[in-house]
Amino acid sequence: MPSRAEPFRPPARLLLGPGPSGVDPRVLAAMAHPPLGHLDPDFLSLMDDVRQMLREVFVTANEVTLAVPGTGTAGMEAAVANLVEPGDRVVVCVAGYFGARMAEMARRLGARVTAVEAPWGASVPPGPVEDALRRADGPVKVVSLVHAETSTGVLQPLDDIVRLARRAGALVLVDAVTSLGGMPLAVDAVGGSGIDVCYSGTQKCLGSPPGLAPITVSPRAWEAIRSRRAACASFYLDLVLLNAYWGGDRAYHHTAPINALYGLRESLRLLLDEGLTARFDRHRRAHEQLRRGVEGLGLSFLVEEDSRLPMLNALRVPEGADDREVRRRLLAEHHIEIGGGLGPLAGAVWRVGLMGSSAREENVARFLTAMRIILGAPRMSKAPRRS
Repeated sequence: MPSRAEPFRPPARLLLGPGPSGVDPRVLAAMAHPPLGHLDPDFLSLMDDVRQMLREVFVTANEVTLAVPGTGTAGMEAAVANLVEPGDRVVVCVAGYFGARMAEMARRLGARVTAVEAPWGASVPPGPVEDALRRADGPVKVVSLVHAETSTGVLQPLDDIVRLARRAGALVLVDAVTSLGGMPLAVDAVGGSGIDVCYSGTQKCLGSPPGLAPITVSPRAWEAIRSRRAACASFYLDLVLLNAYWGGDRAYHHTAPINALYGLRESLRLLLDEGLTARFDRHRRAHEQLRRGVEGLGLSFLVEEDSRLPMLNALRVPEGADDREVRRRLLAEHHIEIGGGLGPLAGAVWRVGLMGSSAREENVARFLTAMRIILGAPRMSKAPRRS
């Protein structure tokens, strides 16, 4: 362990877990620039660049598009806290850890929450959502769902549920923390009428370090936020106040994470220079290479092929394998990080992330080689129980 007197030098790791993902050297170099004041005209110009590039990545014309300070969970809390007031009826699609977290946030805000649940490893079908909307004892204000469930590797279809919500007069809230920048998501076009609030995180397919949560708000949702009965319960995540800083009169709200925004701007430049379609194709190619390789190792996916995410792959831990020991050896011997399972999937799956700069075929090849070595060695098995 280094002494306090020595500078910290992080070890070289290949980040193939559920996040954070690898960061391009250009992004790291951008973050090393000297900070400016958070109201410096040149920094405000950078914020304008970030807003516009985020609109291009979200594929939206929403005026209210910005980056909330904090990780993806801050984006989730900002979205829920600004839309939901005590007594509001909210339908939440829950098919994993992060859908359950959205439901819990809404409950803590005093909402009347109906959770429409699916087994971990599956998506929520539209039928039960339609039933929940029809059986509600009053108008439902918000329908929320997770586009890419990071805990399971499941892709949640959006179009039918968005149409059902719109028909019921509800606003649609979508978690795109893992999907944005890694697979198609056109916010204004989903379901024919668009998503109302969509948030993400910088540390996944956008390829920047953790610390910011991009969010975009439709005019419908903005009107609902502006006409709340009471101010947002969170001052720090109040989108009315945040938007006044990002646009409008540039009213002071908080000291922005200056260097994190330098990094986000550069990561968005990289993404848009590569092109959305090319970026999506790169994630898909990496996933297909992984699929072929793990099948050769005798491993299987948790999720059926037509519901799998390309950027977050849940692999079943094979019989006799020690989940933690395999992950420990990957890190200690091969300098590769992957994730374990959450909740009911703890010890049952490995979560392999192929996101942003990490979604490259050479990284997949390195991971497969390491797994072939470890799975072929006796140390990967659990010690037999004593009788």
